[in-house]
Amino acid sequence: MSHPKNIAALKKTAYQYKSIKEELRSNLIHKLKNKEKIFEGILGYDDTVIPDLQRAILSKHNINLLGLRGQAKTRIARQLTELLDEWIPVITGCELNSCPYNPISYHAKKMIEEYGDETPISWLHRNERFGEKLATPDVSVADLIGDVDPIKAANLKISYADERVIHFGIIPRSNRMIFVINELPDLQARIQVSLFNILQEGDIQIRGFKFRIPLDIQFVFTANPEDYTNRGSIVTPLKDRIGSQILTHYPKSIELSKKITEQEAKLSTSQLEQIQVSDLIKTLIERVAFEARDSEYVDAKSGVSARLTISSFENVVSAAELRMMQNNDSSTTARISDMWAIITAVNGKIEMVYEGEIEGPVNVVQQLIGKAIRNHFTSIFPDPTKLKKKKQINIYQAVADWFTAQDNISILISDDDATYKKKLDSIEALELLLKEYMPDLNADEKYVYKEFILHALAECSQLGRSTIGNGVQFNDLLGSMIDLNNFDVE
Repeated sequence: MSHPKNIAALKKTAYQYKSIKEELRSNLIHKLKNKEKIFEGILGYDDTVIPDLQRAILSKHNINLLGLRGQAKTRIARQLTELLDEWIPVITGCELNSCPYNPISYHAKKMIEEYGDETPISWLHRNERFGEKLATPDVSVADLIGDVDPIKAANLKISYADERVIHFGIIPRSNRMIFVINELPDLQARIQVSLFNILQEGDIQIRGFKFRIPLDIQFVFTANPEDYTNRGSIVTPLKDRIGSQILTHYPKSIELSKKITEQEAKLSTSQLEQIQVSDLIKTLIERVAFEARDSEYVDAKSGVSARLTISSFENVVSAAELRMMQNNDSSTTARISDMWAIITAVNGKIEMVYEGEIEGPVNVVQQLIGKAIRNHFTSIFPDPTKLKKKKQINIYQAVADWFTAQDNISILISDDDATYKKKLDSIEALELLLKEYMPDLNADEKYVYKEFILHALAECSQLGRSTIGNGVQFNDLLGSMIDLNNFDVE
């Protein structure tokens, strides 16, 4: 596409200057009228966050996205560029992206004064119209707004009274752009105060200069509710100047959470082709996150990011891939025992309360995995503890009897598929349970469920389970208790 190269050529086109908020509004209206998809890849917000965003854009508001970690706040902000015009003209060489019809910088005004309609113009694509700054306590007014630059004054041989000595900060340089400040409460209060004029009047003042530069910026702020008490706060006058505050949230269902995880997981082509992951494994990974959000050991105010399940899913696949390569297999299926590979992924993504720190991160994650297994098991199979209370027939007794007669079985992470399946097939009672409660499983899924039943029965205190080397050993619960009682401690 050929664009006009100077102001004279631009005037012959239908181009009309619009503020960035007008651009966002008009393009949103166009997409809504044409039933076009807005905010691709943002799942679970169709009835909550996205309508709030649409109302804020139609109202031409600056926006604050308030929510816990891992709730797609930054992704939403970055996708706003899709609602901008594809190209806009700017005066060539202007650091403030001045519109040819509305020059705001000294450089742009001098260019037009000297060249008139022959002033050269460049074209800025919407993908380049995004600025971002992570708020940290060391950010200064000079970083954001600007300051007098003595080196400029010396090089240009001008006095400090000349506005050309000003070095503009990141916000003025984001004129006609979307500008995001992440973790807004981390900005010191005196720095937040410097944003008042920009948000209310759209201009800046630097070092007492008597000029005003009317900036055209769409501001998007992000903040974590925890920040209001732990690290800082958004000063009240600044909150008052932000048009819309929109609350984000975590997925409200496991099914939706699974879609997000599969969408975001970065798996190679070979992993996708060679590693089969059953829906059971995917569900358990999501349940770990749900359990963490309700856990007494995890700081609920800090949140449990969606990145936890994404990293966990990637680790489970990689654990299966590693075993496949070690056994020289061409393909494999992820197992329940691969779930313990998520410990390293979860450890750094949850904040512990004091009791959790005392318990230890690894123990807490293992407990979360155990709760996920138990709670999902009792949602599809009869709960063994309830059967006992109601004095009903224990349908799991045949499994327990097998261990009483056969002693134990070890499921090793390194077991090849043939060995793994042979061990599980030796417990015939598992096959009978699946025939009654999960009759439609395919061959590979059956083995995942067989192992799942063993882990679940151990969580429900129906079987004994202990960690051995690179795997787990299941045995008769009573026998394991007797072994513990006979353990000689010197």
